[in-house]
Amino acid sequence: MDKLKFVTAGQPICNGTNGYEKAFNILEELKLDGMELEFVHGVRMTEANQKLVKSIAQSKDMALTAHGPYYINLNSKEEEKIEASIKRVLDTARMGKTLGAYSVTFHAAFYMGMSPKDVFEKVKTSMKEICNVLEKEKNDIWVRPETTGKPTQWGNLEEIVSLSKDFKQVLPCVDFSHLHARTNGGYNTYDDFCGIFEYVGNELGSYALENFHAHIAGIDYGEKGEKKHLMLKESDMNYKDLMKAFKKFDVKGVVVCESPIMEEDAVLLKDFYNSL
Repeated sequence: MDKLKFVTAGQPICNGTNGYEKAFNILEELKLDGMELEFVHGVRMTEANQKLVKSIAQSKDMALTAHGPYYINLNSKEEEKIEASIKRVLDTARMGKTLGAYSVTFHAAFYMGMSPKDVFEKVKTSMKEICNVLEKEKNDIWVRPETTGKPTQWGNLEEIVSLSKDFKQVLPCVDFSHLHARTNGGYNTYDDFCGIFEYVGNELGSYALENFHAHIAGIDYGEKGEKKHLMLKESDMNYKDLMKAFKKFDVKGVVVCESPIMEEDAVLLKDFYNSL
């Protein structure tokens, strides 16, 4: 990535059911930079739509990312569910490669009452299998476990960064709203945001900041973490200082907006970023 690109999590809400062609035209009109394809209920897309999305994204120079299914738990107590989870990650990566996507992300695991150290080892074992398969298939797409929004979910910042150290194909997807929610209001000052970028850069190298994948939305939360997404201006998410931190560290990559009307907040983020 040569700059920071702002994209929507799925087709713009205002597009309704009008399909991908109209969706990308709306993104272009709004001066947004692409779309994260939401395969959250399964990795399914017709061959015709695959060709259409890839063609439009290339012709309009728009970035694509993909979000894997929600039914992933690499720490399941049932081995067949772990295998099914691995397949879902692989299927997302394969679809991403077919579409010419920049990277794919997913929620990796739940603690299930186990120690974080033991869960880390189980997730690491599955990631090794995922990366080995992708290497054999010559699929070099970034695979990114996402920071999660509830303390019961595996995936705080340190866990995601530590896992990324072990595999050249793995980098974090930093969901700033999730970090804010899982800590019941933490990670929300300019210094906090700068600390995140410093930590990622120091631990993983500058290329991690030059190939970044972020999620941002307004968010409602409590002691148990994330409750639901909100519009940025209806939440306490300090998006202005976050954009200032992105600018200070000259982060490049993709910012995916997941607000309820994601195109509106994606424009808000991009316009504020560009005003700095």
